[in-house]
Amino acid sequence: MDLFSSEEHLENQSIQLPNADITYYPNFISAEKATTLFRRLEKETPWQHDSIKIFGKTYMQPRLTALFGDAGTSYSYSNITMHATPYTPLVLDIKNSVEAVCNAKFNIVLLNLYRDGQDSNGWHSDDEKELGQNPLIASVSLGAKRKFQLRHKKDKKMRQNIELEHGSLLLMKGSTQHFWQHQIPKTKKIVAPRINLTFRLAH
Repeated sequence: MDLFSSEEHLENQSIQLPNADITYYPNFISAEKATTLFRRLEKETPWQHDSIKIFGKTYMQPRLTALFGDAGTSYSYSNITMHATPYTPLVLDIKNSVEAVCNAKFNIVLLNLYRDGQDSNGWHSDDEKELGQNPLIASVSLGAKRKFQLRHKKDKKMRQNIELEHGSLLLMKGSTQHFWQHQIPKTKKIVAPRINLTFRLAH
């Protein structure tokens, strides 16, 4: 299935922030194809609901997750270690298309399912040691539009909001994770489900 827009016609926006290298592709996947992809991933993905420890307290994560990757790969964060499931043909197709745009290789992809506006992902940086010094993080968004917030680690008044659209791709690379945190905040608005796939290279 040809799910992706031609690389030659991909609109992209450079997000101008100090100490960051962020590019946003609002139409990485056409709306119609993104809807097909969302429905299949929502149905076919082996979602799990994990607990996490924050400052010594245990909470259920406010979202569902899944990890796909190369054989033998795993990923750890917030005292959770996830062991990768082999790629499905559909996830592998997405991976190949993201790699073509990034001109890079990834070996894991973390999927998040935000079921409604109360599902969220708090302030954090993707700076785990296994991701290397200057990781490239590629995030594909499907489903409901959600606000993606960035804040500078030293000057927390320095912030940027990006509305992640259905079928979009966001790339963060270079020193971004050293200087910036990001989150998907809760919202009181009635929001349909959203899936995002974050591709990484774990060492």
